[in-house]
Amino acid sequence: MPHNDWILTLACPDRPGIVFRVSGLLFELGCNILDAQQFGDEESGRFFLRVHFDLPPAIPGDALRERIATLGDAFAMDWQLHDARRRARLLVLVSRQGHCLNDLLFRAHSGQLPVDIAAVASNHDDFAPLAQSYGIAFHHLPVTAATRAAQEARILALIEREDIDLVVLARYMQILSPALCGALAGRAINIHHSFLPSFKGARPYHQAHARGVKIIGATAHYVTADLDEGPIIEQDVARVDHAMTPRELVRVGSDTESLVLARAVRRHVEHRILLNGHRTVVFR
Repeated sequence: MPHNDWILTLACPDRPGIVFRVSGLLFELGCNILDAQQFGDEESGRFFLRVHFDLPPAIPGDALRERIATLGDAFAMDWQLHDARRRARLLVLVSRQGHCLNDLLFRAHSGQLPVDIAAVASNHDDFAPLAQSYGIAFHHLPVTAATRAAQEARILALIEREDIDLVVLARYMQILSPALCGALAGRAINIHHSFLPSFKGARPYHQAHARGVKIIGATAHYVTADLDEGPIIEQDVARVDHAMTPRELVRVGSDTESLVLARAVRRHVEHRILLNGHRTVVFR
């Protein structure tokens, strides 16, 4: 039988009875819980829950939402209900480093990542052939300081036109304006090397090599107006040594960036991430 499955995520003040009430509601509706994960944060006093469940076909989604809304009011819940069968639509932004873009395109095309990449946009035209080889529309959106507002307006229009769920900055080397960051709050992910705040600017791996670093890594986080300081979703590291050249560090770093970004995108589209202040709760 095909699944009619949904994912409920919620955060609320921690108190007894939350799991009992949520599972009881789903039982009353005849749902079958496929997976459930929870976390109570002693520091913030907040409780977080993700429940993946099958809904009987006879129960309409609107009826489910009404019941959850009533329960949500009683527990002061911030909750979201997602149709697990719907594939997220992505817009990927890129500049002139294509390793993360190439990785995402392959994972989506091969079915390893459950998303539809609706479009690729860039301030350069280097990767138009790559996007088009996958049958994905490529949008060349050049930008200067004088044209930034107009270019970002085109990005927002593209997001609306293509019904985009998530914007992925796959080594997009432009700083987004506070207005665009606000418009994309909670639905834009960035990736960068983990040397920050050290080794800023151009050729960070060469700077790291000159300092003799022994660990390099990558960080994926939500985009905010505070540059590279959004809530962290995923990180990883790789060990390097004195015998490696700057070029080899770039290769290892590129692989790590691609892997970390793919993990972060998967966690987001599977609705496994809940915000806890400036931190994240990431259910595996």
